[in-house]
Amino acid sequence: LHLPRPFKNIYYAKNQNRRTKGLKFVLAAERDKTRQERERLKEAMEVDGGGGRDDEAEMPTYTSIEAPPSVLPQKHYCDITGLEAPYTDPATNLRYHDKSIYELIKGLNPDTERAYLAARGVNPIVK
Repeated sequence: LHLPRPFKNIYYAKNQNRRTKGLKFVLAAERDKTRQERERLKEAMEVDGGGGRDDEAEMPTYTSIEAPPSVLPQKHYCDITGLEAPYTDPATNLRYHDKSIYELIKGLNPDTERAYLAARGVNPIVK
């Protein structure tokens, strides 16, 4: 049972002084670090003649960072129900969710079709 294992290093000793840090400790340390960076930036701006104005609005946050447009395709929604629309009627250009909605679209008059397209923001081309 107590045979030496060739894959283990017999001289390996676990570091007994290392302790894991709790989540609260890590979050508090990160908060302190960002606060210190902000203060350092403010002091640098005051020294450079920035005039001590409040730049908190210019600091990037999670919600203020501008992102490039998505590379995913845009989702299409049904003009009648608002559900996801995998289909488009070629005659009216209305998007629909399923067969029952398509039956309803086939029975619409042209004015109603134009109203649905206008609600989506599409200007129908009159031929």
